[in-house]
Amino acid sequence: MEGPARVSGAHAHGHDHDHDHGAVGTGRLKIALAATAAIAVLELAGGIVANSLALMSDAAHVTMDVVALAIAVAAAIQASRPANERQTYGFARLEILAGLGNSALLLAVTILIVIAAVHRFAHPETPGGGLMLVVAAIGFAVNVATGMMLFSGGRHSLNSRAAMLHIAGDALGAIAVVIGGAIIALTGAAWIDPALSIFVSVIIVIGIVAVVRDGTVVLLESTPSHAALPLVRARIQDCEGVVAVHDLHVWTIGTGSHALSAHVVLEDRQISEATSVLRRINEAMHDDFDIDHVTLQMECESCGDDDKIICMPTPRSREQVSASGT
Repeated sequence: MEGPARVSGAHAHGHDHDHDHGAVGTGRLKIALAATAAIAVLELAGGIVANSLALMSDAAHVTMDVVALAIAVAAAIQASRPANERQTYGFARLEILAGLGNSALLLAVTILIVIAAVHRFAHPETPGGGLMLVVAAIGFAVNVATGMMLFSGGRHSLNSRAAMLHIAGDALGAIAVVIGGAIIALTGAAWIDPALSIFVSVIIVIGIVAVVRDGTVVLLESTPSHAALPLVRARIQDCEGVVAVHDLHVWTIGTGSHALSAHVVLEDRQISEATSVLRRINEAMHDDFDIDHVTLQMECESCGDDDKIICMPTPRSREQVSASGT
């Protein structure tokens, strides 16, 4: 059996661009940036006065989060830019790069915190527990409010997820210092200060691993987990008029933005009918797999190489209809 003949003029696209894809608004990120900067200054001052490693370490952590959130703001602005002739898919992957960059910064700070905590174990110092508790409680309250604001922004891009990870890490650090400050004030146990620093560092690293894993999946253009190829292929073949599907690819452009390309073999029919098949496939991909960028190469199984399919796409071209086989 001869291979399918390609239908002339049937390289069809179904596009529905939305370059925001649920990213947190830049206004929310700017508020988070300002609030986080204020916490960093407060905790640094409080840590110096209280001689608390946990508080000063968290201040350093929060300071790096200020830088990370500034990157997130810039990335959110860039990601909303429209596609152009060079970046034909837009700038959505800037959010991915920002998310990975944020995680790298956070990992570096976490390593410094652990090193300082190990040193404090060897040379214990008792910090001022009461002041630790008060400063950390203020930081925790601000972190919770900021995190709720970011979470209420709707669907979350990898960039906004990384920003929320920073806020969550700050909140964990703050609550740990609150608890540690209370225990130190009651018992004078100096080892609690560095121990809490290490505990928070472990929690942060777990979150970093998740963000890096998700970002790597996008950069490698892996098939998204919700759109496995066997399921996508079967759904396309279920559409009326479709004979077979080959050269099928599904990948992620940016967080919440998925693309598909494939060669679809159709029954022998007019191009106008092939367009209705394309519409059904587009709707199925959007409804079942949240894929809005669909590019299909239509092919005909039984057409000869020299045959033409009748097509009347616009009123201007109705005078130039080519009859098949004549």
